[in-house]
Amino acid sequence: MLGADYPFLRHAFLRAAEESGSAAPPTGWTPRHLTLRERGVLRAAMPLYEKNHSWGEFVFDWAWADAYARAGLEYYPKLVSTVPFTPASSSRLLLGDAADRQGASTLLRAAVQLASDNHYSSLHLLFPSAADLEVCRDLQLHIRKDCQFHWQNQNYADFDAFVQTFSAAKRKKVRQDRRRVRDAGICFRHMHGGDMSAADWQRAYELISVTFLRRGMAPYFNLQFFRMLGECMPDQVLVVFAEIAAAKIAAAIFFAGANTLYGRYWGSDGSYDALHFETCYYQGIEYCIATGKEFFEPGTQGEHKLARGFTPNATWSAHWLRHPAFFTALGAYVDEEARHVERYMQSVEKRSPYRRGSSNEP
Repeated sequence: MLGADYPFLRHAFLRAAEESGSAAPPTGWTPRHLTLRERGVLRAAMPLYEKNHSWGEFVFDWAWADAYARAGLEYYPKLVSTVPFTPASSSRLLLGDAADRQGASTLLRAAVQLASDNHYSSLHLLFPSAADLEVCRDLQLHIRKDCQFHWQNQNYADFDAFVQTFSAAKRKKVRQDRRRVRDAGICFRHMHGGDMSAADWQRAYELISVTFLRRGMAPYFNLQFFRMLGECMPDQVLVVFAEIAAAKIAAAIFFAGANTLYGRYWGSDGSYDALHFETCYYQGIEYCIATGKEFFEPGTQGEHKLARGFTPNATWSAHWLRHPAFFTALGAYVDEEARHVERYMQSVEKRSPYRRGSSNEP
């Protein structure tokens, strides 16, 4: 199965996103997926969407759209190869044979041709893999650099062994976080998708919706999407509920890949000291240690993750613009932006919580 190691690239995930109406033409996501077949056998595939806006992509190009508008040009529609509403790195050029560089190149050339023939302004590959980037460089797409904060398992025996790698002050802060949650009488329940009842999904959705509503927007994915995933991907969906006396007061939704845990959505029905850190980060770390997962990607943004043991990691995107002058200007822009991102990553690494000599020290 192409892309099976990544929960977001499974057919079930993309089908749920589209059939639930979460990522569909009325919400600005029109599927334009590409496949490459040889003698009737699927050789490669590329998730691809026509977009008439830039919401839900997490690689921000609003300034590019604005520049097009000021020049009297149309930036939308555009083509975007990504997983809707999911800022997680994985392959965008899905191959039956990982060494099939020619198949990947053929697929990407077809995407560029599709954009050119149909007068799309641009083609964007968001959060592609390292192998994808090499193909993008071969075809002279511009590469854009950004960063997220990720956690890596160093074969820790338990959570305490993990925090022992911190400096004394940072270790004390994490333990204070956890103690405040325990002292509030909060406990946690881990449920996989197959364990979730309709009422459980309803409550989880109510809780994560709070986070979106506070920002004045509806959740990207609807309740039907999560219910569909609970049925078709029962072992790859993890919901962590925070409870007081069996009442569910907060929830975080994660997805489990072959070797990586991905944190996605969170919400609570009130303000609880350190509960966000515990539910979204510490519970995820404990899950990774218990299940032997090597990596934990908790989502975008947030230097507050640094003090909890997450370190900066580069993320990437690749871009082709049909307009020659804008494409040339974009090359200079992303080069300068990459230098800024690199300086930023070096700066925040100096504030890592890990003590000198630990295996996680940058």
